[in-house]
Amino acid sequence: MATFVLVQGAWVGSLYWRPVAQALRKAGHEVYTPTLTGLGEHIQDVLGVIDEEDLSDLVLVGHSYGGMVVTGVADAVPEKIASLVYLDAFVPENGQALLDIVPTGPGTVQASPLPDAEWLAPPPPVDAFGEPSEAVRAFAARKLSAHPVACFTQPLRLTGGIDRIRRKTYIYCNDPQPTTFTPFYEKLRNRPGWVVYTLPCTHMVCSDMPEELTALLLRVLPS
Repeated sequence: MATFVLVQGAWVGSLYWRPVAQALRKAGHEVYTPTLTGLGEHIQDVLGVIDEEDLSDLVLVGHSYGGMVVTGVADAVPEKIASLVYLDAFVPENGQALLDIVPTGPGTVQASPLPDAEWLAPPPPVDAFGEPSEAVRAFAARKLSAHPVACFTQPLRLTGGIDRIRRKTYIYCNDPQPTTFTPFYEKLRNRPGWVVYTLPCTHMVCSDMPEELTALLLRVLPS
C-alpha cells in the first residue's frame, strides 16, 4: 500500500481530485487531499498534514499551481517523499515566483487581479483549457473561485533538499498544444533523473481522463 498526498491547483479545492482519489483508495492506497487555505501558507498547509498524520514514504502530487506548493514541501521534507509528481504543473527553481515562469503566447493562461479587489485573481474562462466537457463546465461554474494574487508573486526559497529526491515524474496534458505547461515538458523530457508521460487531454485531467491518470500514478509508486 502506498500513501498519496494530492495537492490541487489555483482557483479550486480538493474536490477536484475526487475521481482519482476514489480510484486510488479502491486500489488499496491511502490518499490525502488537503484543501489549501484561502490566505494561508500553502506549503505549510501540506507540511501540517504530513506532520499531523505522521506520513512518510509519500507519493506527492501537485497539479498546476500545486507544482509550486509541492516543490516547497519536497524541499522541506525530502526524507518523507519517495516519489514526486508534477501533473501539468509549474516547476520552479530557487527564487522564482509563479509569475516569473508562466509563459506568454498562444494557449497560455494568465492571472490578472480583479479591478475591485486587486488582491484576488478570478479563475480564467474554462475555455482557456481547450474544449471542456459539459461536466467540466458544470464543475467550474459551481466550484471555481478567486485566488489570492500573492500566491503568484511570492518567490520560492529552496535549500537544495528537493535534489535528494530520486524519483521525479512530469505528466503533461497536451490537448490542445502548446499550453502554459509545454515549456516544462520540453525542459524535463530529456533531463536525467526524470520520467515524463503525456496524456491526450486538457488541463482538467481529473475530469477528462481520471482512469488513465490513476494508471499513471500507480506506475510511479516507489519500488
